[in-house]
Amino acid sequence: MTITPSKLNKYLMFKLPAAYFCGVRTTALSDDTCTVSVKHRWINQNPFNSMFWAVQGMAAELTTGALVMKKIRESGKKVSMLVANNNASFSKKATGRIIFQCTEGHKIDDAITKAIATNEGQTVWLNAKGTNEEGIEVSDFNFEWTLKVKS
Repeated sequence: MTITPSKLNKYLMFKLPAAYFCGVRTTALSDDTCTVSVKHRWINQNPFNSMFWAVQGMAAELTTGALVMKKIRESGKKVSMLVANNNASFSKKATGRIIFQCTEGHKIDDAITKAIATNEGQTVWLNAKGTNEEGIEVSDFNFEWTLKVKS
């Protein structure tokens, strides 16, 4: 079974309902890129009339996590995945539609290949940037994913 944006959005509804109800949606998924969209609304706002940082974090994490899930599925191996660390910076109020994108799928290929070859856990840092409708960056997230082949 291939992972598609519509399947990821259904997955959100059942497994990550907070993200789903806040409006987080996958819009595109390819070998190296995942794009996720979320619109500033009443349900995901902070007291400063912009998008709550945690909603941005859910969308950003999904861009990286969806790529990891896709690459694991394509490897044909059972590989566990977990976020070990993350950091973020915010440069502008997030209002309107915010698009998060990760374009680092090639890094995951290397980590999975090495995990399978060595049977040791591997880590990979993936970046997701959030931009508003004018193309201005509002936030920048980094997630350290750990990957380990299951025995």
